[in-house]
Amino acid sequence: MALIFFACTLVAAGQNRDCMLGLGGTASETIIQVFQLNKEQISKMDQWKAALSQENKIVQDEITQLFDKDGQSSEEALQAVANTYRGLKDKVIENSKAYDRKLLNIFNEKQYQRYIALCIEAKRIPMTMLTPSADPKDPE
Repeated sequence: MALIFFACTLVAAGQNRDCMLGLGGTASETIIQVFQLNKEQISKMDQWKAALSQENKIVQDEITQLFDKDGQSSEEALQAVANTYRGLKDKVIENSKAYDRKLLNIFNEKQYQRYIALCIEAKRIPMTMLTPSADPKDPE
């Protein structure tokens, strides 16, 4: 059952073809079960989920401010709002991908191969693992 839910999460993740884990969503327990994470991996995942939530809250606040502005009735103004919104939405997706890659980077080979198999089954493109030097904010 968890495997089916996870595959559906992979299919629903984003409008693109990237195979996202959904670390920032409600699938934490499913991720833990499907990939059989150990205590250290769960601890890091929880830390990253909290950090992602904080980063995305800032962006969500910007989105709220964007839609709360008055006087946005001209076509040009509405187009500007749409472009700004699209950029902010892309930022949330990129944040999510970055944290999903962090989690992938601590997967063992068996966990990563399972991720690849699920992505292929869901017709999504698996993300590659980070190299240790690729993320200056977090060396692991």
